[in-house]
Amino acid sequence: MPRYVALLRAVNVGGTGKLPMTELKAMCEDEGFGEVQTYIASGNVVFSSKLGAAKVKAVLEQRLEAYAGNPVGVVIRSADEIAAVLNANPFPKAPPNYTVAIFLDEPPPKDALKQIRGQQDEEVRLGKREIYVAYGSGMGRSKLKIPAAVKGTARNINTIAKLAAMAAEG
Repeated sequence: MPRYVALLRAVNVGGTGKLPMTELKAMCEDEGFGEVQTYIASGNVVFSSKLGAAKVKAVLEQRLEAYAGNPVGVVIRSADEIAAVLNANPFPKAPPNYTVAIFLDEPPPKDALKQIRGQQDEEVRLGKREIYVAYGSGMGRSKLKIPAAVKGTARNINTIAKLAAMAAEG
């Protein structure tokens, strides 16, 4: 049975979108997903399902909207895809806690790098359905604006590595 990683957008970050991970796990189990595990309280869940990725996304988004009362974006990656994102990191020498992949549903537009504003010491590269950013001085000080990433959700390389390992265990 395929293994998936679901990444929820704007959950438990800065006081928005409060969702206990126990609730997220219960929702996934109620939908028939197997081997459900959450990772840290920022909307990461790993599970197996007979459903395809698009159906998993639709089921989770519907369930989360019913729970939260407003839409909650969900990005789905298979176990192989999350491992590929980790392996494709174009900044292997950058600190993993200062380096993120911003996960998107679709490939980033070809002109995404030209739309960037406020870039200082950050390095940005496009991936298949991700935008990678190495924050030289850290995210907290950054003024970087990436319009193509507005509907995405970012995870640092440490988190991606952990999620890839969890997804591979199934």
